[in-house]
Amino acid sequence: MMGQETREVERKVIAILRVLKDSPEPLGGRVIARQLDKLGIGLGERAVRYHLKLMDARGLTQPAGRKDGRTITPSGLDELGSALVTDRVGAVTAKIQALVYQTSFDPQRGEGNVPVNLSIFSRNDFRGALRIMKGVSGSELPICELVAVAQEGEKLGEIIIPPGKVGLATVSSVLLCGVLLKAGIAPESKFGGVLQIRNHKPLRFTDYIEYSGSSLDPAEVFIASQMTSVVRVAREQSGKILASFWELPALARAEVTKVADQLDAVGIRNVVALGKPGEVVCELPVAPNRIGMVMSDGLNLVAAAVEASIKIENHAMFGVIDSGRLRNFCDLSSDKR
Repeated sequence: MMGQETREVERKVIAILRVLKDSPEPLGGRVIARQLDKLGIGLGERAVRYHLKLMDARGLTQPAGRKDGRTITPSGLDELGSALVTDRVGAVTAKIQALVYQTSFDPQRGEGNVPVNLSIFSRNDFRGALRIMKGVSGSELPICELVAVAQEGEKLGEIIIPPGKVGLATVSSVLLCGVLLKAGIAPESKFGGVLQIRNHKPLRFTDYIEYSGSSLDPAEVFIASQMTSVVRVAREQSGKILASFWELPALARAEVTKVADQLDAVGIRNVVALGKPGEVVCELPVAPNRIGMVMSDGLNLVAAAVEASIKIENHAMFGVIDSGRLRNFCDLSSDKR
């Protein structure tokens, strides 16, 4: 049997490995400690560095990049894959909750921190990907038009973009939930999946993964499996997009509509369907005194590029950035660099 002290050490090791896996570049002890703190894990910089030395000796991590930078090794990935079940189950839900609480964006002032996904492109592929994504952005799909871009060597959140790469931050649909929480409304995340669209109307989820029982983000899984047809939806109003399903208190429906409209006014659109009390939404029943809400995933733009066989490294619900970094996607597409 694993002792309590040993189990606690292993949990810290797994948490550090998870942070390293989600990073496109080597991370040092200070940045890892900050990322862990955002996840509610109080492990100081010195303690992180101590654990990293032990993890180096076990072959789970290796020195790279900056002075104390580390990357995860193949052995570390194997260790993460076989981590304690109790630590893996619900990892996505924990990430959602962390981002919701870190969201401080005020749609009326247009200021504050917004939760984002991070996608890493090869610099040579980025312009072609932009052309594809621009076609999707200009459609009637409920997709946020605000993004942030970082070239190699530039910082995006806690990450410095690697050489030969371009980073694109897309606004996560979790933003709406963060704004609602500040208004005293607590949305309940259910699952992420692939939503079938027919004649511009949401029909049903054809595949989904429940957040509470997963250690993998559903959007990353479905993009990697090329299960979407976002470009077709943009052109023909029929096909499959990434979406998530949430439940909220029925009495809060008017406030939810108000907040969604405020975000829409500043270019942040992601609500696909909002049910009424007792109403089935996209063929899904909801609990008594609750309403269902379907939201388009912020990674739909990137999924369109992946459909064209462009290789992209995706990190869903990566973290938060200041809204001042965001630009309108249409303006970005006209860049010559």
